[in-house]
Amino acid sequence: MLIYFIILPLTVHHVSGAAPRSCKQLKDEFSVNTDGLHYLTTAHGTVYQTFCDMTTAGGGWTLVASVHENNMYGKCTLGDRWSSQQGDNVNLPHGDGNWANRNIFGTAESATSDDFKRYPVRYNAGSCLTNNGPSFPIIYDHGNTETTTMFYGPNARSQFTPGYITLRAINTEGTATAICSGTKPTGCHIEHFCIGGGGHFPEGVPLQCGDFTSFDWNGYGTHSGWSASRQITEAAVLLFYR
Repeated sequence: MLIYFIILPLTVHHVSGAAPRSCKQLKDEFSVNTDGLHYLTTAHGTVYQTFCDMTTAGGGWTLVASVHENNMYGKCTLGDRWSSQQGDNVNLPHGDGNWANRNIFGTAESATSDDFKRYPVRYNAGSCLTNNGPSFPIIYDHGNTETTTMFYGPNARSQFTPGYITLRAINTEGTATAICSGTKPTGCHIEHFCIGGGGHFPEGVPLQCGDFTSFDWNGYGTHSGWSASRQITEAAVLLFYR
């Protein structure tokens, strides 16, 4: 799975006949090599539109999710949560079942469902570090481990090793986050550099609530203490599979 930032073009491409299942199939079987919005179909025959990256690392990448912070000041408000549309309830450790606030392009069924079933994003799913999900090294098209480190607050930099993507990391209080983009946690204060918190946030309510959790712990975009830079706080993470 590849994660990077991209601006979606407005061009929509069509192919004749039945829509393919993935961008890779579109590239391999229909010889479509242009980045843009394309029509695909699910296993159940539903046709939908998504972005295909046909050039990066050989192309054939299907966009399955886009994650960004809707409103850093709207903690636990409607639409602000990775796994819950509203509220912060210890009795609902799974949230209300929404994945990525429904900001989904395409389908993640063949790319991420197995991992997220094995490593659910919910409160009290395990202990920090001990029950984190897998970490994978990343290849940079732009930037490097140093630039990744500098995106986050000075205090947070001692809590991770850059150059990885990690699934389902858990913090000191037992709250799970979905993805650590560019980092592998070595400490337990992961809410300051991992995204997609789900279930319940017992510390500093509601400061840990939101897609980008506690990126603003010491102020929005201050890039001091535990707060991340405005550049990363206002970024979008796009998830692709092939």
